[in-house]
Amino acid sequence: MARNHFDLDGRIALVAGGSRGIGEAIARILAEYGAHVIVTSRKVESCQAVADSIIKDGGKAEAYPCHIGNLEQIEQAYAHIDKVHGRIDILVNNGVANPYYGHVLDTPVSAFEKTLEVNLRGYFYMSVNAAQRMKKKGGGAIVNVASANGITPGDKQAVYSITKAGILNMTRAFANECGEFNIRVNALIPGVTKTRFAQALHDDETFLAPARARTPLNRSAEPSEMAGAVLYLVSDAASYTTGSFVTVDGGYLA
Repeated sequence: MARNHFDLDGRIALVAGGSRGIGEAIARILAEYGAHVIVTSRKVESCQAVADSIIKDGGKAEAYPCHIGNLEQIEQAYAHIDKVHGRIDILVNNGVANPYYGHVLDTPVSAFEKTLEVNLRGYFYMSVNAAQRMKKKGGGAIVNVASANGITPGDKQAVYSITKAGILNMTRAFANECGEFNIRVNALIPGVTKTRFAQALHDDETFLAPARARTPLNRSAEPSEMAGAVLYLVSDAASYTTGSFVTVDGGYLA
């Protein structure tokens, strides 16, 4: 029988920001292909709803609260994984903050600090903790969800765009230094996607109309349209893929 290179049976996957939107779609597809998915975000109730739905559909999942802007909660989440599973094979960093939508010159210091705290420091220490454990077990896969704004800054989204650019370079830094441990690190670059997180953008026609006009497919993406790329990146089908960016933006950057 031909081998299924997308089979994730037996693998433990942690999806940060997995309670809704792109993260939820990723959690669902990883479970569909056999992974045991740990769904995390700040609110355990929303994580549990996703985990329960995955289990109802025949998958394996659990909920665990973790705000990746809080280093203590990151440590607690990994302590839980050590105790219950003894390993982690897949990490998807998708938790994100963008508390300010407005002109760069009016950016509040508090919004600047929160955005960096979650989008850069959070991704960094989630990755460090995962990679330390993957190293001991012989390898693993990390995917960082970035944004097209990391390539071309979004209007009124300066700090968010800066952090997403940082995530792309972080991805290659980890890939470069962790390849010797058989740890692959890649990034997803989504375009404008219909999520609750991006609701402010979809409510702003001065942003949405030009973005849609610039996109060859002439529409925003559904969260589920991001999940297949992540499945590829964490699977054996991508066994020689690391330090790469997979762009799923409807042609926006083209």
